[in-house]
Parts: sequence; structure tokens; C-alpha cells
Amino acid sequence: MKHYFILFLVCLLPCMHIHAKQTVIKVSTHELDLVFKTAPNGRLYQVYFGEKLLHEEEIEALPHYLSHVASDGSVCPRGWEVYPGSGAEDFFEPAFAIQHNDGNMTSILYYQSHEIRKIDTNVTETVIKMADDKYPVEVTLFYVSFARENVIKSWTEIKHKEKKPVDISLYASSMLYFQSSSYYLNEYSGDWAKEAQLSTQELVFGKKIIDTKLGSRAAMHAYPFFQLGLGEPAKEDQGKVLLGTIGWTGNFRFTFEVDNVNNLRVLSGINPYASTYQLKPAEIFKTPEFIYTLSHTGVGKASRNLHDWARNYQLKDGKGERLTLLNNWEATGYDFDQDILAGLMHEAKELGVDMFLLDDGWFGNKHPRLSDNAALGDWEVMRSKLPGGIPALVNAAKDAGVKFGIWVEPEMISPKSELFEKHPEWAIMLPNRETYYYRSQLVLDMSNPEVQEYAFGVLDKMMTENPDIAYFKWDCNSPVTNIYSPYLKEKQNHLYIDHVRGVYNLLDRFTTKYPGVAMMMCSGGGARCDYEGLKYYTEFWCSDNTDPIDRLYIQWNFSQFFPIKSMAAHVTGWNKDASVKFRTDVAMMCKFGFDISMEEMSREEQQYCIEAVASYNRLKKIILDGDFYRLVSPYEGNHTAVMHVSDSKEKAVLFTYDIHPLYKEKVLPVKLQGLEPMKRYRIQEINLMPGQKSTLPEDGMVYSGDYLMKIGLDALTANRIHSRMIEVTAL
Repeated sequence: MKHYFILFLVCLLPCMHIHAKQTVIKVSTHELDLVFKTAPNGRLYQVYFGEKLLHEEEIEALPHYLSHVASDGSVCPRGWEVYPGSGAEDFFEPAFAIQHNDGNMTSILYYQSHEIRKIDTNVTETVIKMADDKYPVEVTLFYVSFARENVIKSWTEIKHKEKKPVDISLYASSMLYFQSSSYYLNEYSGDWAKEAQLSTQELVFGKKIIDTKLGSRAAMHAYPFFQLGLGEPAKEDQGKVLLGTIGWTGNFRFTFEVDNVNNLRVLSGINPYASTYQLKPAEIFKTPEFIYTLSHTGVGKASRNLHDWARNYQLKDGKGERLTLLNNWEATGYDFDQDILAGLMHEAKELGVDMFLLDDGWFGNKHPRLSDNAALGDWEVMRSKLPGGIPALVNAAKDAGVKFGIWVEPEMISPKSELFEKHPEWAIMLPNRETYYYRSQLVLDMSNPEVQEYAFGVLDKMMTENPDIAYFKWDCNSPVTNIYSPYLKEKQNHLYIDHVRGVYNLLDRFTTKYPGVAMMMCSGGGARCDYEGLKYYTEFWCSDNTDPIDRLYIQWNFSQFFPIKSMAAHVTGWNKDASVKFRTDVAMMCKFGFDISMEEMSREEQQYCIEAVASYNRLKKIILDGDFYRLVSPYEGNHTAVMHVSDSKEKAVLFTYDIHPLYKEKVLPVKLQGLEPMKRYRIQEINLMPGQKSTLPEDGMVYSGDYLMKIGLDALTANRIHSRMIEVTAL
């Protein structure tokens, strides 16, 4: 024993910073503890992340870090360091990399101090200050814990006092460590009209990276969230699982590295690709927020944690109302005029929705927006189509008795536009190569304050002249291509980061001046879906694919991370094999709207939709703000079911969907969740076609919550493309 202790000291002495008393820092929620501890070398290590520890003295007794035993038997201080720099003794992926003024590329960060501050009874902020002992470099780690929601968000601030700027090439928002027998990753990928496609893999020795290099339309191929099953694949209602997501509307990267002794480190943050950042003395580089929750009873619990947290703290107007709407795009495309739109506004009123939304195609005069190849940047109403301008449309909506919303794409520019003719230098575009156009457009350089000012001026003018505009659908149809900023000149490595910061500057300025305006985050469908963006938007558009069968999968996957009230879904004409009822039931499980003309429907279907809107409005509070349960997975058979439960457990709404059952397939009862076992509940199928009677065996019956959760309802059928909406009411 004495021999090993001497070896430990020999290994440790060259880098030891003796601390007389070791410091324990605990970041806690009601159910979780994340614990850090300083070692005798003065550095900070993660020593625990898991279920809440009940005895404080045992937290004090946790080993101060997981040491590494070298091949010669010596013990060296390579462990779970909270924010390791590159170039020291850690052999795996670092959180931080810097090049100092003297060319040295190594920093070692030592614990300096920490502060724990109660923001309110539920929220606690922990701030940990770290510094290099050889260079004037400081890194501050922030952890904000939300006790009831069991969510933690973390980010990092980096600054220095060297004489000249330094280059930082790695700057993670967070590093977490795990020790388990096995690790299973759920990741999500996609493209236009096939968003959020799930794939699962076991993580073994080496690195797995999820990242994007697309700039503005960042989530077109990879999505900024993941699930990590610890010990077994992530399951809905059992097992230990981490849900993580990054709040950054740009290039992100998640790195999962399993080391030689089967420990896992997870790094999250901005993708450093082409983004080595030159940091001036005293300037603060703030990383995005990494948001995560750890559940020991499956994904469903973790999802509800995130949903509650988002509604309470992150989502714009998270506790407020949401507007049902009728959009004109599927009905008209670019082919409309004032009279056609006025007619659709009256259809919106007849349907009973709150708002009419005018989509693309309303602007441009010299280069009219008659297709997607012109006019972005020229935000003046097309006089040939709409001689009365936006004021006439707002007034027509008022006359019809609905609110008015409008589509914009303020971050983009068409080469065929007056704006491009006047300011070609405002586009992100290579100066000496042939230009590549994605969707016949380019991205405006939001790193340039002049461009931010122009975009704000456009939106501000629209609102000043039309203060009754209630809603913006804010689109972003192109990734960043032709990577060059005339504004940044020699600092091209700043473009990916400063462009996103410029977008935030624009959004922050606009939403501060017009806080009551609701907005949809859209990006050629669902290619924007992050929690930093959702500080400014009330909802996001999950996909341009509104085929209800495809949407069941897309909505299932987005619901893993985002609350239902943030997920917009519309009834459209996609997939005419599906009835209007089925299409409506699929959209009604989310933030509800229509993108279809009533003229396309029979009178019976029109009446059904009017009654469906009335039902939705009556139950909207439960659907949008209740606890959400995924009951039957579409990935495990030919059916799916989801459920919304009110906070009081007095009311619930169950949606069941039969997709493509096989002939004489055995159909199992749907076991409900989230009810009060001792309460009695009446079952009623609603949202039926006019004149149709329920075929639900339990319709009108009364059961205990215990029965409904243990035995269930025979709500699924052998019918293809069939759906039910069931109201569950406590007596």
C-alpha cells in the first residue's frame, strides 16, 4: 500500500497545486445530482452524475476523480476533468484548445472559486471560475438547474488578458462523463420532407460525431438533439437515459467518445469547423447553452421534463395562447390576388380558426415573386397582385373577423432582386469563384451590422404601418453556401459564428419592440428546431411533408424534445388516401392549423372540420399544456397512440391511429398513463364525422384510472388509415 502511495505522489508532484481543503460543488434538482470535486492538484473533476444522493457525508466521501493507472503501475491524474484543455496529459477529446501569444497551444485550468446563487425557489445558478496558472486565461463554467423539471443547462465563458488576440479552436459548452456497461445512441437525421428520422447504434471504443456545417439551415441533415441509453437502448418507460440538446441556430457538434476502459465522454457545442476564433484581450466568448435531463424511468419522463422546462422558462410565450390558422399556400401557391385572399379569410372565419396566414409570393415589383427564383430582399407589396397593399389585407381580415399573419424570409436575398443590384456585397458569396445557388437564392451576411439594420428596418416598417399584424412565418430556405463575408475580410473564420449572432441580434431587437407578435420558426420545413431560436418563436414548423402517415413519425420524434405547443401541424391535401378526419386527427395532436381550401372538401367534410376546430378550442389547454405521453410507438407495429393529460388529472385526450394493420392482426388494448388511479373517468369518443356513431367498445363507460392504466381501452382497430380522438373525463 505504501509503495503505491509513493508512486501516486511521484506522478502527481510535477503538476500539483496543493489545496488544503478539497472543494465539493453540487448541481442539483429534485431528482438528480451532478457533483464536482477538486483534486490535490487543484483541478476540478466530475465525480458523480445520477440519481439524487440522500446523505451529504457520502457525497463528501466520493473519490475526487477517476485516476488512470499507467502501464508501469504508477497512478497519474488523468480523470474526468470538467473542462480539459488540449496538449496536456489527457489522451482523449478535449473541451478547450487555444494558441497563446507565444505560440504555445496548451492550457491547464485550475479551480479558482465558485458561487451558488438562488434565482428563485426553483432555479439555482452555479458559477465556477477556472484559470490557467501560466497564462492569463480564464474560463467560467455556468450551470443552471431547474429543480422541479430536473433539467440542467450549462455554458462556458472564455476570456484572457494576453497582450494580443489569441486563437481558440475548441470551445465546448459542456463535457459530461458516464460509466456504464454499454451505451446506445439515438440520433436524428433527415432532409426536406423527411425530417427527424430515427436511427440507433451502440457506441463502442472510439468517437462518434453528430455535426452540421450548413450554417443557417443547420438542421437540414442532422438534428441538434440526441438520446443516450445507459446500459440498454433508450426505452419509453424504463431504463436510464440522457436527453441532450444544444441551443444554437447554426453549426453544432456532439462528440461521443468511448475510451480504452469503456468510459464515455460527451462533448456538446458549436462545431469548430472553419471557426477558429480570434479572441481579443478582455473580450468574452460565450458558448451556446447545452440543455439536458437524465431519467431513470425512460424517455417519456425525460421528455416531459423538457416540455415542462420549455413552457416555463425557454419557449417564447410558453404559457400563453396559440393561434389556430388557415394558410393559403397549398390552396393557391403563388397564384392569388386580393379577392382570392379575402375569400380565404372568410373560409378561416367559417372554420372557426383565429387567423389567416398569407404565405410566400406577395412581394417584389421590378422582379415580382412569381416563383422561388426572384425578389427575396425586396419586401414591397407586389402592386399588380395586391394594389391595396398589406393595409388592405389587414382590413379584409378584420372584416372577416380573423387576425392576419404573413410570411417573410428576412435572412435571404435573391440574385434577381433590387437589393442584390444595389448591395451585392451584403450576400455571403465568394469573390473569385463561380457562385453556387441553393434554391435560386443566397444568404444575407448577418455578421454585418448594416445588413441587420436593413432587415430590422423591413420588419419594423411592416409593423409600424400595420400594427395589427399578429403573426410572422419566418422562413429560411437556404444553407450558407459560397462561404465568404465581404464584411469580415481577413476574419473569415468568424463567419459561421458571427452570422448566427447577427441573426440573434435581429430577433432580439424585433421581439423586444414587438413582444406580442407570435412567430413560426421555419426552414424549408423542419431544418430549424433549437431552444435558442425558440426564445424568439412561439412554435416551429416540423416539416413541409404534411402526409399524415409520415407526420405521425415526424411528430413522434420531435415530441421527444419539444413541447406539443411548439410543434405546428396543418391539415392539407397531402395523401388523399387518408380521410379528412384522419388528417385532422393527426394535426390536432399538435399546434393546429389548416392549409387547404374548404372548396376542396365536401359539405360533410367542411362541417366535420368546423366541429373539429370547436373541439380543439375546447380542449386546447389540455393538448398544448398538459403532460404528453407516447403510448404506442409507430416503430413497433402498424399503430400508434399518444395522450395529453391535464395538470389536475381531471381531463385527458387520447389519440389513436391505425396505419396499415395486417389482415387479422392481433390488436392489443392501449394502456393509458398519467391518470389518478382512484379517480373514476368517463370515456367518450369525439371528433366523429357528421352522423357517424362511435364503434369504440368502451364508449360512454366509466372506469377507474387504475383500470385504464393497467387494462386499457380497445381503441385500436384492424382498419387502415383510421383514427380516433377520445375524451377522458373525471367524474
